[in-house]
Amino acid sequence: MTTDRIRILGIDPGLETTGVSILDVEKGEYYPVFSDCIITKKNKPICERLEEIYIRINQLIKKYCPDCMVIEEIFFSMNVKTAMDVGQARGVSILAGSINNLKIYEYTPLQVKQAIVGYGKATKKQIKYMLRIILKVKDNFFPGKDDAWDAMAISVCHANNKKFQDKVKTFK
Repeated sequence: MTTDRIRILGIDPGLETTGVSILDVEKGEYYPVFSDCIITKKNKPICERLEEIYIRINQLIKKYCPDCMVIEEIFFSMNVKTAMDVGQARGVSILAGSINNLKIYEYTPLQVKQAIVGYGKATKKQIKYMLRIILKVKDNFFPGKDDAWDAMAISVCHANNKKFQDKVKTFK
């Protein structure tokens, strides 16, 4: 028996805070399953913080069995140190997905904003507003940090993109 359900693991990478989400998409409907943040302590060595991110993402993959992983690409308007830290967190996140044989997709912040709000310079407030409408959830579904919202936005971006790709395939 086949199902049209797809389960997406969304990742908004960061060394201090990594947003994670699980979104189910079935018959064009979105069902948010999980949203949280992996927060590492600044006083720990970077290697331990990266290991913690890897372990937690691996646990999520084992628990929720996603079909794919979507992750935000690095945006380089930040300082070099921050970009390197985010890059390392992004790397261990991708490694966790790859080791678990997940197909991995990447989206820029611009693509995510356009997919959610229709405008590439949308604010966090606009993204949150649209996510509440799209997902039919209240604010308390998400933890207080924006990273969890961002991870879900990346998942919705992929779901919208996948839907578009599937429609295009039917016209070929």
